[in-house]
Amino acid sequence: MLKTLTLAAAIAVALASTAFAAPRVERVTFASHGEQIVGDLYLPEDLDAMEARPALVVTGAWMTVKEQMSARYAREMADRGFVALTFDFRGWGESGGARRQYEDPSAKIADIEAAVAYLATRPETDKDRIGGLGICASSGYMVTAAAKNTAIKSVALVAPWLHDAEVVERTYGGKDGVAQLEAVGDAAEAAYRSTGKQAFLPAASLTDDRAIMFKVPYYTEPDRGMIPAWRNETDPAFWRGWLTFDAIQAAPRLHQPFLMVHSEAAAIPQGAHKFYTRLTNSKPKRVLWLDEVTQFDFYDRAAPVKAASDAVDAHFRTTLGSAGKAGQ
Repeated sequence: MLKTLTLAAAIAVALASTAFAAPRVERVTFASHGEQIVGDLYLPEDLDAMEARPALVVTGAWMTVKEQMSARYAREMADRGFVALTFDFRGWGESGGARRQYEDPSAKIADIEAAVAYLATRPETDKDRIGGLGICASSGYMVTAAAKNTAIKSVALVAPWLHDAEVVERTYGGKDGVAQLEAVGDAAEAAYRSTGKQAFLPAASLTDDRAIMFKVPYYTEPDRGMIPAWRNETDPAFWRGWLTFDAIQAAPRLHQPFLMVHSEAAAIPQGAHKFYTRLTNSKPKRVLWLDEVTQFDFYDRAAPVKAASDAVDAHFRTTLGSAGKAGQ
C-alpha cells in the first residue's frame, strides 16, 4: 500500500492530538558478545504488572547514542502503550567495547539480536510480540537482523538509509569517490592494527571539513543532536565496512510484516524504493511517504515525528496486537 501525507496534514494531525501520559524509564544492562550493553527501557505509564505488552527494540542513526533520535521514538512508542528499548551499541556511549566510535555493521546487527533476546526475558514483555523499529542507518541493521531472526515478529523503518553497491556509488561520488573513502579507511585500519591506537575525526562540524558529516544540521545544534551524552568523534577506519555493507540484500529474505515511513526530500530515497520493490515476502507491507520532510527533521521535529510515530503505532498494533490503554 502506498500513501503520501503532506507536511501540512501532518501538522494538523499533531495539533489535533491529545497528550499521552509520560512513560517511566528504567536503566538496564545486558550482554552482547562478552561486552556490557547499557540501555533505557521505556515503560508505559499505565503498565499493568499482570499484563505482558508487545515490545520494540528501537535503534537510531549511525554514530549516535541512545539519548538521541532513538530516545525520541522510544518515548513516542511508550506513550502509545508499547514497551520500548533503546541502547548504546558496543563501542558507543555507555556500553562496553575496547574499540570506540567505530561504525561496525556486523557488530551492530549482533547487538540488535542481543537486545531482542534481552527483551524476551523481561516480565513486562510478551516474547512472542517483539518488533524492531529502525531509524536512518540502523534500518539496514534492523532488516538484516530480522531477515535471520524470527524472534523479531514485525519491522518498521523511519527515514531509512538503505544502500547497496549501486546506491553507494550514486551517493558517494561514483567509483572514484568510493575508492578514495575506502583508501582513507584502509589507512586508518592499518595504523590501528600497527599501533593498537585509534585516530579519530569529528563526526560532525560546521567548520572542520575533515568531519564525516560536514555542515549538516541536528548534530551541530546544541538544542538537537549535539548533546552531552554524544561524543562527536568517529574512527575513519569504518569506511570500507560501511560502504560494502548491503542492506538491500535483506529485502527478499524478510518475511515479517513491514512498514516504511520516508520522504523524497530525505536521504537516499532511491535506496528505499529499491528495497521496497524487492520486498516480495513481507505481508502486509506498507510505505508512507511524507512530503518535504528532511532526513534530520524526521529525528526530532514535532510534526514529522508525530506522523511517523502514529503510522508505526498503527503498524505494530495491527501486527503485534494491543498495546494497552494508551492506544485505546
